[in-house]
Amino acid sequence: MNSIIGIFNLVFLGPIINILVLIYQGLSAIHIPGALGFSIIILTVLIRILVWPFMSSQIKATKKMAELKPHLDELKGKHKGDKQALASAQMALYKEHGVNPAGGCLPAIIQIPVFIGLYQAIINILPGPGGNINHINSLLYFPQLKLPSALDPNFLGLNLGIKPSEFGKFGFLLLLVPLVTALLTFVQSKMTLLKPVKHYPTDSPKEAKEKEGLEESMGAVQSQMVYLMPIMIGYFAFTFPIGLAIYWNTYTILGIIQQHRISGWGGLESLVARVKSQVISRF
Repeated sequence: MNSIIGIFNLVFLGPIINILVLIYQGLSAIHIPGALGFSIIILTVLIRILVWPFMSSQIKATKKMAELKPHLDELKGKHKGDKQALASAQMALYKEHGVNPAGGCLPAIIQIPVFIGLYQAIINILPGPGGNINHINSLLYFPQLKLPSALDPNFLGLNLGIKPSEFGKFGFLLLLVPLVTALLTFVQSKMTLLKPVKHYPTDSPKEAKEKEGLEESMGAVQSQMVYLMPIMIGYFAFTFPIGLAIYWNTYTILGIIQQHRISGWGGLESLVARVKSQVISRF
């Protein structure tokens, strides 16, 4: 176990902490207020750029798999009871459409240790019970980077080390942090859904059946992910220090931008269209 932790610290946590501290020391040297908060944002942007190709691959693979759902359901009905024939037919379908079934999983697996390293770096550098500056300093490559015993946690009027769950002591405005976090997570989750399926009078029975199957798969994803994920992430943002919400919200905003570039507004398209029409009608 110790050897695994040592490898993780060497490959992931150490480099991430050194980059974070280097950014912080650089911003502090030029007297940028809120250096710790800006350091977290800059590091998050750098991490997101690093995993951008993996995320693109994951988004494209997930989109293709969702589009193939009606065809997969049709194959299950055709080869019911014959698992070998079903597996062969599925692989042929994936090959025909250029889909790698593991394409949506592998990028996510690759990102996991990076995210854990980033989480550990931020939680250790933040002031408070979870902070451990001595651990941070022990992982730094150069003595010139070593941090003082306490960092200034203030960022745009917020103390990055406190938790929104402590709103009774520090004010109800803290509750905006988990609300914004949940809202951004909802937007990204909703965008991962395919665009609403359009039905036309000229659709053949087969096309209508495929569209119904696609809508069913979209509904299942929507009920499990679009609403539960924001609630869960919002709760985490409520119980964790604000500095982690800064990281998550920055990462989510960049994810929304990437999702839009690849597949548009997705499940939000109808809502965006209604908002645009309302704005245009008022002007």
